[in-house]
Amino acid sequence: MPVIPQATAALAHPNFRLDTSGVAGVFGGEEAVSAMATVHVYEHRKWLGWYNSPGSYVIAKRYGRLARSKFFDGLFPGVHTDPATLFELDGWPGPKFVAAHSGTIIDQTSHMAALLLKECSNILSVEVDGRKTQPVGVTIAELHHIPNDKENPAQFRTLAPVFASVPIVVSLVTCIMCLLVSDWYSFSMILLGIVVSGISCLVIGSGTFLFIHPKPAEGSPRGDGILNSDRGIVVLRGDEAAVNSITRGRFSLRFDSEPHYENIGWCSVLLMIQFVAQLLLIPQGTLFGQMMFVASLAVSWGYNLWLSAFDKEQIQRDILMKHVLQEPQLTKYVLGTRTSMAVFVLLVLKPEEPHKIMNSLLPNDTKARIQSAKGFDFDQADWDDGNFTDGDRQLLFTLFQDARDAYDGFTKYHRVSGYKNS
Repeated sequence: MPVIPQATAALAHPNFRLDTSGVAGVFGGEEAVSAMATVHVYEHRKWLGWYNSPGSYVIAKRYGRLARSKFFDGLFPGVHTDPATLFELDGWPGPKFVAAHSGTIIDQTSHMAALLLKECSNILSVEVDGRKTQPVGVTIAELHHIPNDKENPAQFRTLAPVFASVPIVVSLVTCIMCLLVSDWYSFSMILLGIVVSGISCLVIGSGTFLFIHPKPAEGSPRGDGILNSDRGIVVLRGDEAAVNSITRGRFSLRFDSEPHYENIGWCSVLLMIQFVAQLLLIPQGTLFGQMMFVASLAVSWGYNLWLSAFDKEQIQRDILMKHVLQEPQLTKYVLGTRTSMAVFVLLVLKPEEPHKIMNSLLPNDTKARIQSAKGFDFDQADWDDGNFTDGDRQLLFTLFQDARDAYDGFTKYHRVSGYKNS
């Protein structure tokens, strides 16, 4: 029998059905959640959800946890969390911060500090000449802009409006095709998916995307200090308010319905109804209608996959660096030893209490040795009282050379960036 008549017979066979329960249960859930998480950072994203998206059950279970009432707690069990954390806009622990002038020590800084640290790890560096044992990167961040204590960062621009037209058009065409063959089950379920997905994007995307940080006290000294981590050192230089935006600032989402978020709760209920209705009613449609339904889901899944493929961390870093901090000057040096790194940092910061910075940068035994150095001439007659062994002298000479290497790196920074100590 020819192939085409066989295909026609299969489509017309009344007992042949697609297994749409497998599609509803597995297909595209994680990608749909990841795509929904972009609704606050991509420009116009909340207006572009009018397509039959898969993963309604997974979306409902995840974002339904925002709603706070006995009814919603029973329907969407789980730990309540901050909206910004749920949408992965906050929650990363930052490195330890030690201030150079105010004496402030923050053991764990904010999400912004973690983003800045990642940004600094990816920039090009200048290698300082000298001994090499354990190279350490030191990035000097000149924070020339003071963000407002509350502001709306510009959203990230993408080609989402162009690409969103593909699943929207396909969903509408498949819906009309089902209508033309009088498959009311498939027609109504695709239409339900379009409407629920569009409403969900509007409701969940209705939150206001903010950057906030606390105001420092009047008369606070400069906020200069260091972010200390295993991935490198970041020296922050700027006013207390500018440094606060890094160490204590965060992205936030504000909804008109907070603190109970009833609109998101009911939206999640609507998503659950969509899931159950499609699971039960799509098998009642014709094979052609089921194929149209699966085709609309497949194209929508491809669009969600494209959205989720964007590096959300990079987008947040771009928002922080370009819109919040107004592109601060970042200069990165790599020093060959931790001793030269510590001396370099002290020269840059000129802290009120150098030992606090030293304690956070160096082991105590190294700190005790280099504290005896005064200036960078290191005349042996000034420190050798005859009680040093040959090994001690050799070690001190080595540390003194590390300090000189750090000073050379500092003078290079001074010449390139126009360093000022105020």
